[in-house]
Amino acid sequence: MIELEPACRGMAVLVAGVREEQWGAATPCAGWSVGELVAHVREVARGFAEMAREASGGSGAEASGGPTSRWPGEAGRELGELARAWRAPGAWQGRAGTAGVVLERAVWGRIVLTELVVHGWDLARATGQEVDLPEPTLRACFDHVRVFVPRAPVPELWGPAVEVPAEAPLLERIVAVTGRQP
Repeated sequence: MIELEPACRGMAVLVAGVREEQWGAATPCAGWSVGELVAHVREVARGFAEMAREASGGSGAEASGGPTSRWPGEAGRELGELARAWRAPGAWQGRAGTAGVVLERAVWGRIVLTELVVHGWDLARATGQEVDLPEPTLRACFDHVRVFVPRAPVPELWGPAVEVPAEAPLLERIVAVTGRQP
């Protein structure tokens, strides 16, 4: 089990830091604007929270709707729900599927961690912010991406890995594995 709270909190801070004029800006995530990336993160937060709640016997999406531009005020709450949902031990047990892909729930938990860390980096780069995540969160993400991404069931979601020095900071090594240029 991995604690998702630091990555959720970090993403909430980044979303809250987006200025109005930045919503249409390009991101390192190919073809996505800041607004599109944030909309994706919101979808991830809702979908993965629901996946975890289903495994733990919970029910129903607790997030409210509304335009993405209104989400910064709700990001902390929705991302907090995501972190809480994945704290339940049952969230990490068994198998689950989405978009036609069935994997171990523990893998899905690591995928959501990767979504938060990598898209947090994307958002920070696009908006001039800094990513502030603890080493254990980054280490868990790196341990996942270095094994999972080269064998991902949907490989087109990732670009070719980028070479970085072995002594590069952990976050740079993570995003390089996913095809981003740190």
